[in-house]
Amino acid sequence: MSAIEPRQQTPSTGLAVTQSVRELFLGDLRELPPTQRADALARRFLLSYTGHTRAAYGRDLADWFGWCAALEIDPLAANRAMVDGYARHLEARRSPATIARRLSALAGFYRYAIAEEVLTSSPAAHIKRPKTANDSQTLGMDRGEARAFLAAAKEHSTRAGALVTLLLHDGLRISEALGADVGDLSHARGHRILTITRKGGARRDVVLNPATSQALDAYLDARVEGPVFITSSGNRWHRSEAFRLVRRLGTAAGIEHADKLSPHSLRHTFVTLAREAGVPLEDVQDAAGHADPRTTRRYDRGRHNLDRHPAYALGAFLAD
Repeated sequence: MSAIEPRQQTPSTGLAVTQSVRELFLGDLRELPPTQRADALARRFLLSYTGHTRAAYGRDLADWFGWCAALEIDPLAANRAMVDGYARHLEARRSPATIARRLSALAGFYRYAIAEEVLTSSPAAHIKRPKTANDSQTLGMDRGEARAFLAAAKEHSTRAGALVTLLLHDGLRISEALGADVGDLSHARGHRILTITRKGGARRDVVLNPATSQALDAYLDARVEGPVFITSSGNRWHRSEAFRLVRRLGTAAGIEHADKLSPHSLRHTFVTLAREAGVPLEDVQDAAGHADPRTTRRYDRGRHNLDRHPAYALGAFLAD
């Protein structure tokens, strides 16, 4: 892993197996040349995270480092005015949720720098982050649309049918579904289950109802090893391909907002339809793997706020 250049500072999210690995874990950052400290610190900081969070934070820090490089300032010499200026720079280019996450990554990075005794204060300590919407902005589907989407998936292929059935019936993240292996399928106490890896690396069992079991069995066709979802060449199916499939299926199913659908839309649909079916909030929360019930409520409120608006009840009350 090469050292960063003074004017092109980009933290790496990977970890090459070279002698620099030992220095990454054990070296004193304060003894490194100033042009290398920020990158080395970023690599250590990113080791605290895994999966998509680590990748996202890596991109966030890379963007911040690029901003600093354009100003010819070492990220470890940045002040609050620079972070404020960076936040203003982002406002015209990124959504409030993305800006909030990027500033969160910076705040974490500089807290880590203080903990490692590289800095004594953080330029991001008191930065105001934009408020994000309380309701999920992801578009889900209603009951009729979900049925049409399922039918389109089954018509497309057994693989599409299996993936969509799993995502809609169990509310999995696309990374959880595509990361599963055939060996993760089993039975427990009379239930067919799939053991998945949640965010943060925790392993959890999800129940497969009869429809999902049948769809998976039809797709696997007695295959007993490898990833559950594979390409024609036998490699693990990539999330970008699944994303494109969801858009195509949405169009085939006649979904009005098909061009805005994503695999996360199916997770959103799972939450809203499960609540509509009468499933208690805490059970939906557990199934979705949400640590905070407010996260589940963000999905639930999004579609039903209009349906439940008091204006309807008040209009009927006044007209009676």
